[in-house]
Amino acid sequence: MKRERMRGDGSLILVAGSKNFQARYYVNGRKVSVSTGTSNRDEALRFLAAEVKRTRVQGLTPLSDARKVTYGELRRALLANYIEKGNKSLRTDANGTDYVCGLPVLDDFFHFSESHDGPSAVTITTDTARQFVRKRQDAGVGNAAINRSLALLRRMMKLAVQESKLQNVPVIHLLKEPSARQGFITREQFAVLAANLPSHLRPLITFLFWCGCRVGEACSIQWDQVDIKRRMIRLHESQTKTSEGRIIPLTSELVAMLEDLPGKREGRVFDSTNLRKSWMTACAAAGLGEKIEVKGKPYDPRYVGLTIHDLRRSAIRNLRDANVAETVAMKISGHKTHSTFTRYNIASEDDLRAAIDAVAVKALRDSDTKNLLSQGNGSRTGKVLNGRKSNTSRNPRKH
Repeated sequence: MKRERMRGDGSLILVAGSKNFQARYYVNGRKVSVSTGTSNRDEALRFLAAEVKRTRVQGLTPLSDARKVTYGELRRALLANYIEKGNKSLRTDANGTDYVCGLPVLDDFFHFSESHDGPSAVTITTDTARQFVRKRQDAGVGNAAINRSLALLRRMMKLAVQESKLQNVPVIHLLKEPSARQGFITREQFAVLAANLPSHLRPLITFLFWCGCRVGEACSIQWDQVDIKRRMIRLHESQTKTSEGRIIPLTSELVAMLEDLPGKREGRVFDSTNLRKSWMTACAAAGLGEKIEVKGKPYDPRYVGLTIHDLRRSAIRNLRDANVAETVAMKISGHKTHSTFTRYNIASEDDLRAAIDAVAVKALRDSDTKNLLSQGNGSRTGKVLNGRKSNTSRNPRKH
């Protein structure tokens, strides 16, 4: 074993049977050993100097420790952070396992399982993220869905740096996403859609259409939160995305539907059984969507068209058309900021035509009024100034 020292800043070791130098140094009294990855002495010395500077001066994690961190460890820290912060996007599958949308595809890409923790975190680079993007795009996945996974990967890497497990976060570029959805449904279209829905889903879908509630919030409502006499539902703080409780008023149609629901008045109010597939089927029958068969997946077609979340935009349009004040509408829908609420306040082609027609009518009225005033002034023989008639043909008096 050959050793080369560097003035108290560590040493290079060339172990028998190894081509590359190994760097050894101390951090807070703890010996650190890490492969330099090179057999060139000058390159190995530069690596050692940089590693000592990062760990002693900048306080970063030694590379030898960072290499021991796996994707699985990053993943567990991410889920723990979601639990600590009480993020509503943390979900639990049928097996009782916690997950976040966009995480399972990362698990598959990094070959994570209960028996395999995946690769070392230091091997996850910008190029790794690009490989993930290409794989998802080849599978026909949209940029928005890919970005959700990339954001999770970037977040878990940042957490690892904050917790001194990694030295730095690789640059992970997000893709350009399409413009915000503009989907909504009119009252006439909704009537056709409701007629094609299974009877057990009509109360839920009607509630979403009129009240603009989020699907997750609606599905969590219990009977003890419903006040039929006062025609309202009270959402608890723990049920809302914004962690703020709110009251949702009910229409007469909804009250009648709730009164007609069979069974005991306990447990969950709305039945969401087979919601996704029933929604696609009903929208296709109503001409609001299309089911596209996917090769190899005869029972899981790809769907294009109206989404359940579009009902939220529809509800906000209904509130606007009824001239409900924006602050009141935001209280009902649960929006906290004006900018987000505005994105949901969609204008249709009919709205735009009505607006321009209103401008044209006003302009015509203004023109008629101006003509009438002009005709009235023309009948006079002169102008009256300070109570006296003035003859405009005479020169003004000089003072």
